[in-house]
Amino acid sequence: MRLDKKHLLFITGLAGLMVLLWVLFPPVISGRDMEEKGPSSAIAAHWIFSKDYIQSGTITEKDLVMRDVSGNANHLRLINLEDSNQKIPSVRWSEEDYEQKDGVETLQFHHKKSDAGGQYFQTDKDAPLNHNRFKNGYTIEVLFKLPKQFSPKDHGGMGIMSRGGGRSTLSVSDFKQVQWASQPLNLQRSETDWSLALDSVENWYHVAVVNDGKHSSIYINGVADFRHSTDAEIFGIDVAKGKGWNIGASEKENKADALFSGNLQEIRIANRALPQEEWLIQQKAGDHVQNGSNHYQSLRTKKKNYSFLFVPDPQKTVRSKPEIFKEQMRWISKKYEKLNFAMTAFLGDMVDQSDSLEEWVHSSTSVGLLDQGKAPYVTIAGNHDYGKGNPYLKYYGSGRFKDKSYFKGASPTGYSSYSIIKAGSYHYLFLSLDMEHMKEDIPWAKKVLKAHPKTPTILLSHQILNIEGDTPIETERGTLAWDELVHPFNQVFMTVNGHHQGSTHRVKKNAAGNQVLQMLVDYQSSYHGGNGWMRFAEFDESDKVIRFKTYSPWVDKLPRPQKTYFDVAYLTGERDQFQIPFDFEERFDFGQ
Repeated sequence: MRLDKKHLLFITGLAGLMVLLWVLFPPVISGRDMEEKGPSSAIAAHWIFSKDYIQSGTITEKDLVMRDVSGNANHLRLINLEDSNQKIPSVRWSEEDYEQKDGVETLQFHHKKSDAGGQYFQTDKDAPLNHNRFKNGYTIEVLFKLPKQFSPKDHGGMGIMSRGGGRSTLSVSDFKQVQWASQPLNLQRSETDWSLALDSVENWYHVAVVNDGKHSSIYINGVADFRHSTDAEIFGIDVAKGKGWNIGASEKENKADALFSGNLQEIRIANRALPQEEWLIQQKAGDHVQNGSNHYQSLRTKKKNYSFLFVPDPQKTVRSKPEIFKEQMRWISKKYEKLNFAMTAFLGDMVDQSDSLEEWVHSSTSVGLLDQGKAPYVTIAGNHDYGKGNPYLKYYGSGRFKDKSYFKGASPTGYSSYSIIKAGSYHYLFLSLDMEHMKEDIPWAKKVLKAHPKTPTILLSHQILNIEGDTPIETERGTLAWDELVHPFNQVFMTVNGHHQGSTHRVKKNAAGNQVLQMLVDYQSSYHGGNGWMRFAEFDESDKVIRFKTYSPWVDKLPRPQKTYFDVAYLTGERDQFQIPFDFEERFDFGQ
């Protein structure tokens, strides 16, 4: 069929329009599905750490080179620091994959800070990326997984990637926070951005560091919270002459340092701030952390059961998300009778900055909702609460509790106190022991315990247990409290503290051979400073068990479309939801 001039002009115009649309709105290509397409003006470098993207060499021969799929020839070569007698490479192929595809292998790094040698990757000295100053902004994306046995001692500060010459480093802190320390072009100092704490070693994480030419933000699985480095404008990344980029290592004194441990699947660096729809990973609606749930769980399984509620360090919410702390207090004041919360105990750090009048007022006003609702509660001070003029005593000293029948008195310093509350078949004593005045207040605390030898007692202090990896460890103050007040006094059956980011518990025997449950609860470095999560201890006398759950009324109240990846009402990991067999009659039989 022959086309007349009119049809030819129409087809030519349509083709021109399609070309124009392609230029103005280029298609977004998923990083894991792409092949090398040639140089890109937006993408400076892109590495996919699977066998399909090997440029040359092997791990076994220690000459592996990974291809830059952006087409910009920023290939990565394996750098070997091992001792000559090391037989197993510290970088290995693993069958773990973000999308759980069969046959896909990613790189797994096995390093500890105490190890000698190791392996990481580095760009060639003539790689174009080495000279890029990112004056128009940048987006750095990493898809990775933490080591299964993460330990601050072994892995704290480990480098995911860094720019040679110590100019910039993306690393993981002791608390499993992603840290971006960069040397911008417009400042004579480095600036550091922090992410929230990563909740699990089981999850894959997509990190995006985005600089729009003025400010930087860190996103974890598409989510950023209030943490940022500075309000000052920062742009670009400074360059050290003759230096490249390190992948899987930080750098110290021109040498590789704090090598990475965990799985590394993909890294991409763009020359501008990419919008989220162009990121490597698009978070799906309803996705959430592995050890969390938004499905309803009962906080009271039987009508006769009663609970004690522990509020971990509210400092970050009080400072940066006051609406969360206020909602926690509002919810407790309205629910404590219906759910039979016999006592609410705060674990310290009522504010973040002790010299901030605004924080003290907000903290006190929010807790005042419990006073209005007549909900019983006790407090202790944390290290952030001490300051000039003793502000903690002004807002949370004995004067606040003088009209409460359960409050029985304070130590001479005014910082420690004790209360007695009726719950179920027993009266319970809450002994709040101040961390800063612990040695000074211990003689007073001993008198309290000697005066109540048959009253089941829960000891509260801001610092008792710490956590390293999955292991609870005793602090110096914790040892002192144990030796002086817990081990010799059989009525103390539980200790609870905050201060150290994380959650853990253990059971230890006292001098009488009876069990003492010790529990650490602190979520201050987690999303939104703890996101309203509180620890509930439900006492079930008939079933002889104490059930522990972690719940956030703030998250539960959020409309579903507003919930992010980290917004789960219930934390369901084994350290956040568990139960302890507990024979109340036997444990609380203190004899004559």
